Amino acid sequence: MKNRGKRVVGLKAKLRLPIVFFLCFCFFLAGLFGSIIISHDVKRGGSRYKLLENFETEEGDSMPHGESGESSISSIPFQVLSWRPRALYFPNFATAEQCQSVIEMVKPKLKPSALALRKGESVESTKGIRTSSGAFISASEDSTGALDFIERKIARATMLPRSHGEAFNVLRYDVGQRYVSHYDSFNPAEYGPQKSQRIASFLLYLSDVEEGGETMFPFENGSNMDIGYDYKSCIGLKVKPRRGDGLLFYSLHPNGTIDKMSLHGSCSVIKGEKWVATKWIRDNER
Repeated sequence: MKNRGKRVVGLKAKLRLPIVFFLCFCFFLAGLFGSIIISHDVKRGGSRYKLLENFETEEGDSMPHGESGESSISSIPFQVLSWRPRALYFPNFATAEQCQSVIEMVKPKLKPSALALRKGESVESTKGIRTSSGAFISASEDSTGALDFIERKIARATMLPRSHGEAFNVLRYDVGQRYVSHYDSFNPAEYGPQKSQRIASFLLYLSDVEEGGETMFPFENGSNMDIGYDYKSCIGLKVKPRRGDGLLFYSLHPNGTIDKMSLHGSCSVIKGEKWVATKWIRDNER
C-alpha cells in the first residue's frame, strides 16, 4: 500500500512540470494574439477614441478623388442624440475666439426677432412666442473669416452644399427670453405654397448659459404627442448650450415629408445670456 502511494506521488511530481509549462505557453499565446488584435485596431483607427479624433493616415490610405473632392481624410466628432428626430451633437465645433468674433460682429445689428406668420396670425396674436433679438449675417460680410470657416465645416458635417444654406441668424436670449416650440419647416397647409423647404438646422452655440436656455425636443421618440402639449412647456430631450458646440437636426424625413418629432424650442434663460448662430439649410439653392 505504501509503495502504491509513493508511485502516485511520484507520478504527480512528474506531471507538475509539464502542466506548468503548458499553462505558461497558453498564457503566452493569448497575450501574443491579444496584442496583435489591439495593434491592428489602433493602426486602422478601430478604437472609438481614434474614430472621434482627427487622425493622420499612412501614405496611400486616401482614395483618388474627383476634381471637387479633397485630397486628405479627416473626421468631425459627433454624437447621435436622437433618431426620432434625427439630431446630432458636435462638441468643440468652433473655437471660443471664433464664437466671440461672431458675437461682437452682430451686436450693433440686433433687432427684435420676427416670426413667419401662418394663415390668420398677426404680429399681435403671436406676441410672446419668440422674444429674442437677432440679426442675419452672411459669411461674405465677415472679414475675419470665422463664418466662412464655420460654414464650410457645416457643409462637410451635413453633406449639404453651402449654396443651399441661408445666411446665419445670430440670436441673443436675455433672462426670461425664449422661443416657444415650433417647426423650422413650413407646412404648405398652414403657410401656403413653398418654393423650397428647410431640410435641416445647424445651431452653433456661441456662449455658455449659466442656467436655462436649453434647446428642447418635446416630441422626441414620440413622447408627449398625445397629452395635449401646450407648446410652451420646457420638456422632452434637452440640449444644454455650451460655447463652441454644434447641434444638427433634420426637419424632413428622407422622403421629403415633415418630421413631426422635429418640433423644438428654446427654454427660457434663467441665469446668464444665450448666444446662438443658426444655419437653416434648404432643398434648393438660395
